Amino acid sequence: MTDTRTHAFRHSQQDIATARKIPETPQTLSPTYRLAFADPDFLCQDALRPVRLQLELLKPEMAMNEAGVTSTVVLFGGARIPAPERKGSARTPMLADLSRFYDEARRFARRITEISLERGGSEWVVTTGGGPGVMEAGNRGAAEAGGKSIGLNIVLPHEQAPNAWVTPELSFNFHYFALRKMHFLMRARAVAVFPGGFGTLDEMFETLTLIQTGRMRRIPFILFGKAFWERVVDWQMLADAGTISDEDLSLFRIVETADEALETILNWPES
Repeated sequence: MTDTRTHAFRHSQQDIATARKIPETPQTLSPTYRLAFADPDFLCQDALRPVRLQLELLKPEMAMNEAGVTSTVVLFGGARIPAPERKGSARTPMLADLSRFYDEARRFARRITEISLERGGSEWVVTTGGGPGVMEAGNRGAAEAGGKSIGLNIVLPHEQAPNAWVTPELSFNFHYFALRKMHFLMRARAVAVFPGGFGTLDEMFETLTLIQTGRMRRIPFILFGKAFWERVVDWQMLADAGTISDEDLSLFRIVETADEALETILNWPES
């Protein structure tokens, strides 16, 4: 992001460069002498958490505005689901079987991106968590269609890097899960959830809760894989128990293919 405005005052970057050239003395080497906005030790203190939260909200927001992203289609799904050509390395036979959803995610993202490009490329921009598995498939399908896509990575204890298909200028990294989730949904016009683990379940239920409680407007919400989702969650039991209402079962649709998902989104009733 480049700020091209003319400033009356010296730019902060100029002062950072100047401060690096001053003589080293006991005073200039003191941590208190560092410019506050260029001092990682200061910014990483617990007391500065509100500032860091604001920065993680602002940086991706400004970059997406600069890129002209007005709306997104979000893909959630497992990082461990391999591409079909790599399913021999899957940890379990069931995971190998789920590799077919890699291809469905790839086809779905490609078709969504084709529609986005027909509309000018600013709407329906594919957005994933930026990692491997289903996320990779989503960014890959968007790239194959010739469009841009977003990757919202997060720092984890084990090494994680953006997949090679994320548009570089729309590749982000987060410290806070909460802010990452906000950016998943702030521009979302549809959500597609593929088989996955704890992270996928977390994202799915949080989004459904926001819609159910009216904190977020109702948008097309698609689950891929009836056999998987009806085994993982007994949706009807939740309604029968009264912990959700029968109407809540209409908040989502379960599909098997990219074509079925696209048709569902295009024909989703207006809220």
